[in-house]
Order: sequence, then structure tokens, then C-alpha cells
Amino acid sequence: MAESMKGLHRSHRCTEVTMNEIGTSVTVMGWVQKSRNKGGIIFVDLRDRSGLLQIIFEENDIGAEGFAKAEKLRSEFVIAVVGRVEARSGAVNENLATGAIEVRATELRILSEAETPPFPIEADSKTKEELRLKYRYLDLRRPDLQKNLILRSRVATLTRQFLADEGFLEIETPMLTKSTPEGARDYLVPIRVHPGNFYALPQSPQLFKQLLMVSGYDRYFQIVKCFRDEDLRADRQPEFTQIDMELSFVDVDDVIDVNERLLAKLFREVIGVEVPLPIPRMTWQEAMDRFGSDKPDLRFGMELKNVTELVKDCGFSVFSGAVAAGGSVRGINASGQGDMPRKKIDALVEFAKGYGAKGLAYLAVNADGTYKSSFAKFMTQDELEKLVAAMDGKPGDLLLFAADQNKIVYNVLGALRLEIAKNLGLLDKGQYRFLWVTHFPLLEWSEEENRFVAMHHPFTMPMEEDLELLDTDPGKVRAKAYDIVLNGTELGGGSVRIFQNHIQEKMFEVLGFTKEQAYERFGFLLNAFKYGVPPHAGLAYGLDRLVMLMAQMDSIRDVIAFPKVKDASCLMTDAPNVVDEAQLKELGIAIVGTETECGKE
Repeated sequence: MAESMKGLHRSHRCTEVTMNEIGTSVTVMGWVQKSRNKGGIIFVDLRDRSGLLQIIFEENDIGAEGFAKAEKLRSEFVIAVVGRVEARSGAVNENLATGAIEVRATELRILSEAETPPFPIEADSKTKEELRLKYRYLDLRRPDLQKNLILRSRVATLTRQFLADEGFLEIETPMLTKSTPEGARDYLVPIRVHPGNFYALPQSPQLFKQLLMVSGYDRYFQIVKCFRDEDLRADRQPEFTQIDMELSFVDVDDVIDVNERLLAKLFREVIGVEVPLPIPRMTWQEAMDRFGSDKPDLRFGMELKNVTELVKDCGFSVFSGAVAAGGSVRGINASGQGDMPRKKIDALVEFAKGYGAKGLAYLAVNADGTYKSSFAKFMTQDELEKLVAAMDGKPGDLLLFAADQNKIVYNVLGALRLEIAKNLGLLDKGQYRFLWVTHFPLLEWSEEENRFVAMHHPFTMPMEEDLELLDTDPGKVRAKAYDIVLNGTELGGGSVRIFQNHIQEKMFEVLGFTKEQAYERFGFLLNAFKYGVPPHAGLAYGLDRLVMLMAQMDSIRDVIAFPKVKDASCLMTDAPNVVDEAQLKELGIAIVGTETECGKE
């Protein structure tokens, strides 16, 4: 039967008990990690969020009744113990912070009993993630997850402290907003008092933080939940957390400066890593040309080489045909992988097809300088030698080529570069390589909508020197936008915003909006802009991604207390789920059946 803790007050967390407390009495509380009855003496490993502490129960110290209770202890019982701190009588456990001490119990109270958990509560669990997520409240007791969430809390606290010291004000913006469908899908919320109308959950506080700049608040920040109804991956969730900020009377360098200093503080104080400042910058075009990605991983080389000019007239029609069609031929050098088995090369070809490639051409440079290749017979020896030289190829190297439209070539080789690096163990999680990517294209063409869409959002300022191209060649206009990238992951992104009405109107025109459509979607912002707008810019980080990389995890699910899985469901609460018919009726909502192979559901 559970006992009360009346009269007891915890004096220390487990690992707060140190050699300094030897000879004193302490009161500790937590969960039983393990209990070992050695006959006349019981050893219990007590666990709380700080770690483990060994407790010793002997009848002479705790009495017959207390010892009988100690004999009942099982894994995950919640207990309170009063006892005397002693130097450990057995061998010191170097792996524990408390490995040199133990607590000899003089009082025990069982605060809560526990059934046997469905999996062991231990670090580096081998239990399937689906089971752990179903019992997430138990999974969260594991020391590695607790360490991650403590790290996350530390990041959030230090961020607030730093930004407050820099003159930022923390201001909350609404969770129930107007749907402005331009980008990812919104989550919609029906409202009873306005039948047929819906709120949207915010994809970001973008419009509101710009309004705060109009309102004169100068420097704003918020650690805020955002929502996007999109396809999920390891670093995506339907609800995620942003460190969001906006600044007035600034340009690109001002935003970058404050954020570099924030990142340096977080990495130094949370995980003891020094971030060399200034962080390097690279234009979007250079990143695509060298790495095939706008979020390049700089921890390894294997950069793309453009061999278009070399092969445009060669006898290999895959190469020459791609160039003739306006595309390019580029390659990567997998150094030292020339003896890769054909089976593994075939696997890389299939991998490349998943990114839009029709195939993948390869050339291995043998130790004797000869070539093993999928296309050598279509090219002269001179052409092959020049191609190998252009790729910095040497005996033992494997050269891989993609030939297609630039977008596909970038996608294929950018992904292939990372896949090979992963297979070769080149991705060191303890190495942190930051990069600012700048000068993004302002617009990208949507085949689906047959119009230009904003690469970031419709309020991003074009580079001043490119403004005239909005009328003549919109696809070539560059944005005053910047992303902060770490180890091939986009940590955050931002831009200088448009603050002059004529540029904003031109932007909407290029995006295919009439003036009426623009006001219908964003009228409250455009009306506000009539009353004096300061130049302003901002940035938002994905807090989940940032903490994931700092904790050296592979998935943001490992740094979120209660995450969703890939289909956006919660295995623990069984959400989303059906609601009562009465609730739907009150909201004026009817569920329409969907067609299936077997008829209507």
C-alpha cells in the first residue's frame, strides 16, 4: 500500500549527494532502477532525473518492518529514503557520478508501487520505437531522453536570456489565425459561433511579427509552436517549435551578427563547443554548384565538378544529349572507392533514380591506370583522360556522373554525395560545421500552378540591384535571404522584408495575384503598411533540429517530449481520433465518406 510522504522533504537529488555529505543524513526520492537482495543486505539503485544513487538496506539500521518493506521493492517502485551518506564499502563505480558513495537507509517509505514495465528503463534502449512511443511516459524516464530534454530546456533558457540582454522583447502572437494558403497546408480549426468559417493554426508568426515591427517594438522574439500539414521525415513534425525573431532598422549583416553570437553562446555553454566566428558565407548558386544542395554538409569533401564543356561533343549520347537539351553533366569523386563491387554500384544507381535520375554513369580508375566504366567504349582515350583529370581522378578512385537538367543533376549528386559519405562513415556527429547560405533565388517556377511562387515567402526583399529584373526576367531575381546550415541540416532561415508598397505590389503581381486577391489574403498587413513601416528583417530557427544536432541524435523525436510518428499520429493518446456526432453537429460539420476499392467507407 502506498504511503504518504508527510513530514519528509527531499534534501537532494540523487547525484547532488557527494563526498561532501559523508557522515550526514539525507532524504532522497525517486524510482527503483534495480534491487538486489544478497541475504541480510539489500542494494537498491535509486534513479531520478539527475542519475543513480546506491542505497543499502540492513535490518540493524532500518528495523525489521523497514527491511521487510525493502524486500518488496521492485523495478519502478517510487520510494522515499532517509539515510546516512557513507563512502562506498565495495569497489568504486567509475561510471557513476555517485560511484564513490552510498546511502545507508534508516527510513523507507513506498510512495507508489508499479507493475512490471513493458520494456527496460535504460539508456540506449533496443526496444522498438513504436512500443516506446506508446508508453512514452515510461520512455521519458530513460536517462538518455532525460538528458536530451534537459539540454533542450537549457537551450531555451539561454536563448531567452541572451535575446533579452540584446534588447529583444518576448511577445506572444495568436494561435488561431486566418488561413493564407501560400506554401504548406494549414491545419484548420472550425468555430461554433461562426458556422462554416475556420481558423488556421499558424505555420509561423510571420505576419504578426512584421506587424509588431510596424507597431514600433523594434526587437521581438518568441519560442513558439508552429503547425504544418505536410509529409513527414526524421526532422519534421506536424507541430514544431521555432525560435522566432524580428528586428527593425537592420540589414543582413545586423541579423547575422546577433545570431552568430547567439549560436556561439549556446554551443559553448550547453555542450562546450567553440563556434569560430564569423561563420563562413556562401551564395546559393555556389552551394548548388559545389555540393548540389542549398544546405551543404561541409564535414567532408566529394564536391561536384562541372564537366559539361568537356563532354558536350563526346560520343556518349547520354552526356552530349543532356547538354544539347540545355542541361549539364556533373560528377563526384568517391576517392579510394574504385574497387567498389558492382552490386554496390548498382545500389547507388537505384538510389540516384529515387532522386529523378534516369541512370548513373560511372568510371573506376584501376591501380594500373586503366578504366572500368559503363560508358568508356563511347569515348576516345583522350576524352577519358581529360575527364578523369577534370575530376582529379587517381588510381583507386570511383567517378560518378549525372547528366540531365540542372535541377535533377543537383538533386541526384547532392543526395548521392551524402549517401556515400554515410556508407563510408564520414559523418562525424561530434564535428560542427556551420555555414550561412545567402542570395537565394527570390522565386521558383511551379509546373503544378503554372506560375512563379516565392521560394521563402511573398514578403522577402529582392536584392536592390535585381529589382529591374522583376519586370523582364523574374526567375533571375535574387533574394535578400539567408539560411543558417549545420552539418547539412537547415537550422533556420530568414530574410530582409519588403517595406515599400510599390515593391510589395510588384511582388504580388509577379506571383500572379491581382490587387484584390492580395488584399483578400493579406489585407490587414498591407493596410498596416500605409502607416509608416521601418526597414525590418528576421530569422527563425527550428528549435527541435538545433537540439537534435547538439544532442547528436538522428531524429527530432528524440528531443521532443511527446512527438508524433510519420503519419502525424500520437501512439500514446491515439490522436487524431473521431469526435462525438453532437460536437460535429454543433459545428455544422458533416463527414463525407471517401471512395475505396470496396466502395464507400
